Amino acid sequence: MQFNLADAAGLNLFTAYGEDYVAVNHQTYRASLIVLPEKIVADWPPSGFEALSQAHFEAILEFQPEIVLLGTGPTLRFPHPSLTQALIQAQIGLEVMDTAAACRTYNILVTEGRRVAAALIIGCPP
Repeated sequence: MQFNLADAAGLNLFTAYGEDYVAVNHQTYRASLIVLPEKIVADWPPSGFEALSQAHFEAILEFQPEIVLLGTGPTLRFPHPSLTQALIQAQIGLEVMDTAAACRTYNILVTEGRRVAAALIIGCPP
């Protein structure tokens, strides 16, 4: 699916997504990544949902988002609460959704001026 969006003052926005990719500002990504309004971390390591660890969520802390949108691929899957303890302790909100919903929600929150991070699992089977 493609988005038709007005430019948001140079901020990162999702412009398309599919089962095995996302596009940020028309640049395609086919591996897991973290997208923030002003930064893209293209080397977020989890290769699939089962590979998620506490360290993956702890790595997000350095960006100081107010909310993290975890896109779990084509289907909604919830990580064990022990994995997300670092976010909870830092009082950072976490919303879990399929990757398509995470892309749409991220775009809305960015245009509202929110400090949001989309942590997306890409290119892995459900």
